[in-house]
Amino acid sequence: MCTVVIRVPESADEPTRVLAIRDEDPERPWNALGPWWPENEGVVGVRDARAGGAWLAADPETRRLSVLLNRADVATRPESELISRGGIVLDSVLGRSPEGRPPTHGFNLVEVRADGSRVLTWDGEVLRTTDLAPGTHMIAHDDVDDPATPRIARWLGDFQAAPVGDGDRWWDAWLDVLRRSAELEPTDDRAIIRDNRPLGYPTLSLLACVALVSPDGLEVAYGELAEPGHWDELDLA
Repeated sequence: MCTVVIRVPESADEPTRVLAIRDEDPERPWNALGPWWPENEGVVGVRDARAGGAWLAADPETRRLSVLLNRADVATRPESELISRGGIVLDSVLGRSPEGRPPTHGFNLVEVRADGSRVLTWDGEVLRTTDLAPGTHMIAHDDVDDPATPRIARWLGDFQAAPVGDGDRWWDAWLDVLRRSAELEPTDDRAIIRDNRPLGYPTLSLLACVALVSPDGLEVAYGELAEPGHWDELDLA
């Protein structure tokens, strides 16, 4: 039930900006943003300590960033044939995007490159690609900018209107939207900072990352919520 906001520029000379909020079971251990994969020199990311993959990963040298959001699927394969989705993120950031019929549960994979961004969607039957046009988009557990997703219907316009800056804290206007969204209860369908347990999932919002991807470089910052599922002033660094 994660959420990603992405602003795709009009010109390839301008940076793509990303805000990603992670929802996960707090009992599932993770490692904060760092270089956790020595076999993939230079790659940094948020690591799933249990399965070893990534929720978000970035390679500053190649200007690639990928982040994964779970989504429902209609997969009929037995669980014994399925693998963790975290490996897809690492493959993607290394230039190996999923193809065919991935042996995983459903996902939305956001791929950000200096020359364009897209979302790969796997529902257990069909793998499809949505190229992201210039502008601000939201992705959650259904389709890109899906008006049937309450948090997108409520907050996409606010993120589109937010005047992100060019300074070191360009993301402050987006955090202001998050702050206002957190006036909703975390169980509200429109909430971005979430408590998904009433929906039958053991997941709460845990952390956020922001990223800037351009032909000149890639920067990522990370911050954790002091209490899962409840807003506080994120210290992104």
